Amino acid sequence: MTDSAGTDPTNRSLIDSWRFAVGTLTVIPVSPPRSGDRAVSGPAMVLAPLAVVPLGLLVALVCLAGRELGLASIGVAAAAVGALALGSRAFHLDGLADTADGLTASYDAERSLAVMKTGDVGPAGAGALVLTLGMQVGAITALLGLDHGPWLAGLMVIVSRGVLTLTCLRGVPAARTGGLGSASVGAVHPAVTVAVWVALTAAMSAMFVVGGEAWWRGPVSAVVAVVVVAIVVRRAVKRLGGVTGDVFGASIELALAALLLSAT
Repeated sequence: MTDSAGTDPTNRSLIDSWRFAVGTLTVIPVSPPRSGDRAVSGPAMVLAPLAVVPLGLLVALVCLAGRELGLASIGVAAAAVGALALGSRAFHLDGLADTADGLTASYDAERSLAVMKTGDVGPAGAGALVLTLGMQVGAITALLGLDHGPWLAGLMVIVSRGVLTLTCLRGVPAARTGGLGSASVGAVHPAVTVAVWVALTAAMSAMFVVGGEAWWRGPVSAVVAVVVVAIVVRRAVKRLGGVTGDVFGASIELALAALLLSAT
């Protein structure tokens, strides 16, 4: 069946989900979706790894260019991380800082959530940013010494966005109503999450094999990322009563750091 404009409603919903994912996770200009309800935002979380493929390519190309020019590895790695931050409007870094501040502000959930909404960066948030970005830069610096390192770094950027299928897993509660992440909370079926991570793990294993390394490093990297996000989500549920959009961003940045480090 088609609507009055001759468009299949299923295809229209998928297009809206794609626009939601690209518009939320990257700076790439797209038309806004017709709605941001669960029917759109849920599939958008599943499409997140595909939506950030341009960002993964950006990181890989920055690393390749810097290495070919003979630039200092740590500077190239910092430039790659900076380009990624610009490509995502530093959206997830903001979530990381807010989550760290909120979880250390108070044992009262309402007080913690209020701190997370202020937008100010406190000592915990600043510390989380420095340590997480330091891990990312340090790991990419090491990866630049591998022939396939730049491509591996780019792939890890793509894989890291797959953690949204974990933060939005059915059964994970929302900490509050309203907010950018509220419509996506609990919107992903466990079977879909498993399918996404099987595909992402296979991609990582293939990249390791292409680089002449053991295939099992793919599953190990996947397990590391999943465990890190599980700890973050469990902590958020215990302290805040559920997850928020900030927790989504924190999970992405921490998972990326863990993935890059495990790849070394």
